[in-house]
Amino acid sequence: MPNQHRNPSIRNIAIIAHVDHGKTTLVDALFRQSGLFREGQTVDERIMDRGDIERERGITISAKNCSITWQGVKINILDTPGHADFGGEVERALSMVDGVILLVDASEGPLPQTRFVLKKALEAQLSLITVINKIDRPDARPEEVLDEVYSLLIDLDAREEQLDFPLYYAIGREGIAQKTLEERGTNLHCLLDAIVEELPAPTYKPDSPFQMLVSDLDYSDYLGRLAIGKVVNGSIKANQDLVCLGEHDRVTPLRVSKIQAYQGLSLGDAETVEPGDIIILAGVEDVHIGDTICTRDQPKALKRLSVDEPTVAMKFYRNNSPLAGTEGKFVQGSKLWERLQKEALRNVAIQVEPGEDKESFVVKGRGEFQMAIILETLRREGYELCVGRPTVLNRKEDGKILEPIEHVFVDCEEQFVGIVTEKLSIRKSRILTMVNHGSGRARIEFSTPSRALIGYRDEFLTDTRGTGLLNSYLMGYEPYRGDFPSRINGSLVSDRPGKAVPYAIFNLEPRGRMFVQPGDVIYEGMIIGEHNRPGDLEVNPAREKKLTNIRAAGRDDNVILTPITPLTLESALNFLRNDELLEVTPKSLRLRKKILSANERKIASKRGED
Repeated sequence: MPNQHRNPSIRNIAIIAHVDHGKTTLVDALFRQSGLFREGQTVDERIMDRGDIERERGITISAKNCSITWQGVKINILDTPGHADFGGEVERALSMVDGVILLVDASEGPLPQTRFVLKKALEAQLSLITVINKIDRPDARPEEVLDEVYSLLIDLDAREEQLDFPLYYAIGREGIAQKTLEERGTNLHCLLDAIVEELPAPTYKPDSPFQMLVSDLDYSDYLGRLAIGKVVNGSIKANQDLVCLGEHDRVTPLRVSKIQAYQGLSLGDAETVEPGDIIILAGVEDVHIGDTICTRDQPKALKRLSVDEPTVAMKFYRNNSPLAGTEGKFVQGSKLWERLQKEALRNVAIQVEPGEDKESFVVKGRGEFQMAIILETLRREGYELCVGRPTVLNRKEDGKILEPIEHVFVDCEEQFVGIVTEKLSIRKSRILTMVNHGSGRARIEFSTPSRALIGYRDEFLTDTRGTGLLNSYLMGYEPYRGDFPSRINGSLVSDRPGKAVPYAIFNLEPRGRMFVQPGDVIYEGMIIGEHNRPGDLEVNPAREKKLTNIRAAGRDDNVILTPITPLTLESALNFLRNDELLEVTPKSLRLRKKILSANERKIASKRGED
């Protein structure tokens, strides 16, 4: 490009991988071998998984930055999520980098979430290094996986130079990389060399004033709002007067109180910054992701971040159950609204708006998994709330309803192909391809409406006895494919408050699957189980055995109850119907009816029929 210079002392890279392909483990090894830690220093595993939820689930949820130094070059590494539901995090990370490392499992090959993130990287015309990881697996098939990578790149319309990528084989757990399968690597030095030599340095215009695209936001109790982004052109110093260019040509003056840059896993103060570096600015209050921070003398906006539209919406309500306020710190609707707005500021992939009834808030996002993570975060922070069933956001074009369609990949044992195909066909899915390598497992690809997957994933795991893999990404929008039956069975609904009693639960077990245990507090309108038949059934889980003064053999047997499977956030959201809510508190998950009173539910039902 004319008048474009490169800063050879910096490399900005992102690592792309599907969930559980070893991305975070490989980053750990890069830290250790680059000399970031002193000899003998005790370091936790999976350092980049910083949140409790990330560590528990073993996945990356939010994109995170860090830096290492190799051969005098600073390498900023961005750890991107491997799940399509966190696509907003992916787009933010890719806006700050010039190259990517594609990490693929030597057995599983490139999976759908890999495809989703890689497509974004290729569209941004980023350079590529491919690493086939876990070559020590007994079922590793690196040559076939390499062919699959080429097929995927061709399918994604990769340019010729992107197809001519450097290739490495690795065992991330042992910190080993090698150029061929025959040689035996001893460290990751060849991969670190490739990052410096093969991936491009950031470009800048030497005669342009300071410009920075805000790609992330954070908050510090001491410094206030923090803006994170890549310096595109120029440089600045602390306490310099700048402006923030927002949407609709909004101009906000600001003064930077502190400049920080990544030094390993932590932040360090920086007096000045170079073009291409990723920095954190303090003292910028009214700023949003996608804004441009630049000089007052020559304000010029950069291209804003474009994020895919949300496909799923959920209603959040303040908790109005009889047990509200007994288990959480924050119950008020205003507190919940403030927290959701704060979440929308940091996460560009979600949108938050007030509901129609003034008692609810609508949160729009990428998928039900993203919603479950938001709910888990809120409950751990002490919030009590209720949420409704996730609904899919359709579009209207030329008077026609268009719905989001997912490309679904199923990998299961041959014996389960029939049940999986049958269930997805009922949900208006269409088979695209089916491959059987004769290994006992089959791979099937479907074109499926997004609404069909709400509530199906748990059913899929049951049908495949926990051995099936199901992944998907958004293909686009197609005309509405028609209605299909959702959950057939009704709910067992408590008709009074009290505590669940063993005798009552034992006598209700023939009626359906139970969700409560003896001693659990219940209230009218609470769902205590799934009915065996269609339609809801009002029951009394607090009924005790009638006492008499007559004793007889066989009358006082011990009650042995069937163990229940505890509800998880995902399984509870999948269970919900349109007239039901999930009560979420720091200690409990309870299913309930929107209208708690049985009489009021009957009246509302009659009004609906009229």
